Amino acid sequence: MFIKYSAFIVLSTLIFSAAASAQEYTYNPQRSAILLVDPYNEFLSEGGLLYPLSKESLEANNAIENMKTLVNSARESGVKVIYVPHHHYEEGDFSGWKFGGGSGRAFRAGTWNVEYHPDLQKQPGDLEAQQHWKSSGFANTDLDFLLKLHDIDHVILAGMRANTCIESTARYAVELGYHTTMLTDAIGAFNMKEMQAAVEIDYPIISHNVLSTEEFIAAIE
Repeated sequence: MFIKYSAFIVLSTLIFSAAASAQEYTYNPQRSAILLVDPYNEFLSEGGLLYPLSKESLEANNAIENMKTLVNSARESGVKVIYVPHHHYEEGDFSGWKFGGGSGRAFRAGTWNVEYHPDLQKQPGDLEAQQHWKSSGFANTDLDFLLKLHDIDHVILAGMRANTCIESTARYAVELGYHTTMLTDAIGAFNMKEMQAAVEIDYPIISHNVLSTEEFIAAIE
């Protein structure tokens, strides 16, 4: 009970801090896209290898429900939804890497773990970028190409993990010239300290806007 209460206090502080950073802004749905990063069972579903680490922040944020509401509202408003998936590991993938790649335990190809969460399945009209090997959804993928192809210059980030793939993808997006919005409650992390560092310190510095899911949906309706 104390842990859940503490998580609630931290989350309330994060939301208040983010609200102070939020800016009123008009989003053109035709030029905007949700970048839904790594919405895998591995992170989001009980039985996933990384779910026990993610569970506290997911529950504190009501993150899965917020992701679901976000993508459904985006589709209804004409905002493109683009899945930004992590590489599916196959035996030998990291062999010979100069500085190592990963343990090979997570995101194993052909498993339930790398399927998208049941509530976050791709729908007709959604796009899917090439799988990213490390943290950034842009590095060595076609994500930038897909965005330019569809004349999109505003990106809104959600998914996993707040302080790694989300942050890295956002930093890259800003460097490439995209208007970049971070969401405070459609994300998860491995603990509330990671969430606090990401949302309270990094997001306002990295991005052009920091919003809750509700605030972003209101801006596109």
